[in-house]
Amino acid sequence: MWQEEDNKLKRTFVFKDFSEAFAFMTRVAMLAEVHNHHPWWSNVYKTVNIELNTHDAGNIVTEKDLKLAAAIDLLVD
Repeated sequence: MWQEEDNKLKRTFVFKDFSEAFAFMTRVAMLAEVHNHHPWWSNVYKTVNIELNTHDAGNIVTEKDLKLAAAIDLLVD
């Protein structure tokens, strides 16, 4: 579930292993290109943390972030 905190949408995804986490990141990268909106993220082993906000709008959560978050959710939910 995405949480809005500190002007960012945040979510942590936990997978079976590193390969599954990396495959998810690859799919998110393709979505980010389509949406022309790129996340801040980190990956350690099987955990991927994603934060979204819109830099052009002053680093706040905008419709661009909500749309990308919904698209990402379709990958896992």
